[in-house]
Amino acid sequence: MSFASKLQHLRRQQGLSLQDVATAIGVTKAHVFNLEKGNTTNPSMELVMKLAKLFRVRITDLMGDNPDAEDQSAEMVAMFRDLKSLSETDRETIRLMMETLKRQREKAS
Repeated sequence: MSFASKLQHLRRQQGLSLQDVATAIGVTKAHVFNLEKGNTTNPSMELVMKLAKLFRVRITDLMGDNPDAEDQSAEMVAMFRDLKSLSETDRETIRLMMETLKRQREKAS
């Protein structure tokens, strides 16, 4: 399930309107609508954290990258678990490397 679909599912499941979510996380109703429709991709980490807090789910559940999910390979689960054992500085370094790789991939496509 995509981020957009999960967001819409969680909002409806909890009986919240687009405006309720927008107010709770400090954005416009139109922005929440665009997130749910997939028109706005790559939401900021701050926004994702606010949404996860609002819906009381883990960020990984919201983003569809839950390493405990059955559809993830054992290698991916192991990498995620290893990541948890690293220091904040190490995780930040890896995050920056991942952002650089994603930007390079986006430029190439």
